[in-house]
Amino acid sequence: MTEDSAKIALKLAIAAVFAALVWVATMSFIVSVPATTGYFNIGETVIYVAAMLFGPLVGAFAGGVGAAFADALVAPSFAPGTLVIKAFEGTIVGFLNKKMLVKASRSRWKIYTVLLGVIVGLLIAVICSIYYSGEVQLYLGYPQPQNPTLTLFIPFEFWYILGGIIAVSITYVGIKTEPEIGRAILSMIAGGLEMVAGYFLYEQIVLGKTTAILEIPVNISQMLIGLIVAVPVTRIILRSLPQLKSQN
Repeated sequence: MTEDSAKIALKLAIAAVFAALVWVATMSFIVSVPATTGYFNIGETVIYVAAMLFGPLVGAFAGGVGAAFADALVAPSFAPGTLVIKAFEGTIVGFLNKKMLVKASRSRWKIYTVLLGVIVGLLIAVICSIYYSGEVQLYLGYPQPQNPTLTLFIPFEFWYILGGIIAVSITYVGIKTEPEIGRAILSMIAGGLEMVAGYFLYEQIVLGKTTAILEIPVNISQMLIGLIVAVPVTRIILRSLPQLKSQN
């Protein structure tokens, strides 16, 4: 086996492993969305980690195949759209992160990181305080149970405090240690917005769901949670295994 063939085989193996991890992450925590028959999950986290560590091809395969397999089991009508939407999501994250590697100085990335930290914090505070404050009913599992599995009361102040903590944390880490975190966040936001727009169009046009707009806040939250978890996870892995920086 030549060196190039070995690299291709390794990439395929890594892609297959991450596809399986996306499937596990997607299936492990499902919150049904009754209005759209869709569901909230944490699969974005693994898609982002795969794309950031190993580039657009691994991100595309892991996202598209892993998430589509999950949908085939719990929401079959979404599976074809998921295959395309999440494959593009992984591609965008991996591609932008790689292309932006040398596009700006460290001082400029510090500025970008501060701005992105504020944006992410504000999105968490505003979106979650509007849609997930007060009495929040969770329908855990799929198919959706008839009665809420869990009912929580979440004060709106909680989301503003959490948003502030996230904004300060991202800003601090970006300025003090790794300003390139801004690059990672920007890549994930771009990929996540493609996912949000993709599902809205798929539900509206292909599935004919007039309630598709109701899932936009859910998908934005899914993107933000994936981003918030994926950034530190990727950072920890790269610091422990710096040789992975050359893999994407």
